[in-house]
Amino acid sequence: MKAETNLEKLFNQGEFVVTAELGPPKSVSTELIEEKANLLRGYVDAVNITDNQTAIVRMSSLAASIIVKKNGLEPILQMTCRDRNRIAIQSDIIGSAALGINNILCLSGDHQTLGNHPGAKNVFDIDSIQLVSMLKNMRDKAIFQNNEPIKYPPKLFIGAAANPFADPFEYRAIRLAKKIKAGADFIQTQAIFDVERFSRWMEDVRSRGLHQKIYIMAGVTPLKSYKAACNMTTVAGVTITEEILERIKNAKDQKAEGVKICLEIIEKVKKIKGVQGVHIMAVMWEDIVPLLVKESGLYPRPKII
Repeated sequence: MKAETNLEKLFNQGEFVVTAELGPPKSVSTELIEEKANLLRGYVDAVNITDNQTAIVRMSSLAASIIVKKNGLEPILQMTCRDRNRIAIQSDIIGSAALGINNILCLSGDHQTLGNHPGAKNVFDIDSIQLVSMLKNMRDKAIFQNNEPIKYPPKLFIGAAANPFADPFEYRAIRLAKKIKAGADFIQTQAIFDVERFSRWMEDVRSRGLHQKIYIMAGVTPLKSYKAACNMTTVAGVTITEEILERIKNAKDQKAEGVKICLEIIEKVKKIKGVQGVHIMAVMWEDIVPLLVKESGLYPRPKII
């Protein structure tokens, strides 16, 4: 059965949901997590706890999720296929559900060569679609991946990622359909800087009726500077238009311009049929999230009925 998390309840109420990201520290400091939680509390409905983002060693997403939950925020546990085989993944999922952490975002994970241990051996025992399917079977059929029964199965609200900007473009909606068929309940997209292309993707999604089968959240990222924008263009699947690059490059206050652009994108995606929320990716810049939520008219956040 599903988890009936606050995130799921808000989606079911028809609310426009807001989530953000919180990057665990490269240390045992709980204070850093608590500070970020204090910044985000009341402004987002749930928060992604990243799983060794960009393949850099950080506090485990499960441990950080527990700390976040104790500080009054609902966590979305990110689970990547890069570092764990199916035994470890299923073990972590049972453990997280036992601790009341039921929102799970299934990801492949950034390749280890991008991080601070480039010589580490990857796992990728299963891919992200297989991960979604495995979790759905654990939840709905009460079975492990080997078909062994689970006496007390985990309650889960299963998420996945979608990239509308990768090539070939015509397969992007098809890949989303595969994740829906595998069992995903909600989707968070890659950061949107090309709203026109995102709109075309959503047209394809709607033409297939996929927007009626899953909750879609549009990913947005505020850019601090022209340098940050250029760095983002090296991320696989991220497309930043020349117009945006020029705006930030020529701005007197590049940070303020980055915030303005992000607000404009939020305003545009809010109006696209089938989009049921925004996911704000401002890792290491969590203090900008309250401003973005307020200025975009998404504050105060709705109550659960």
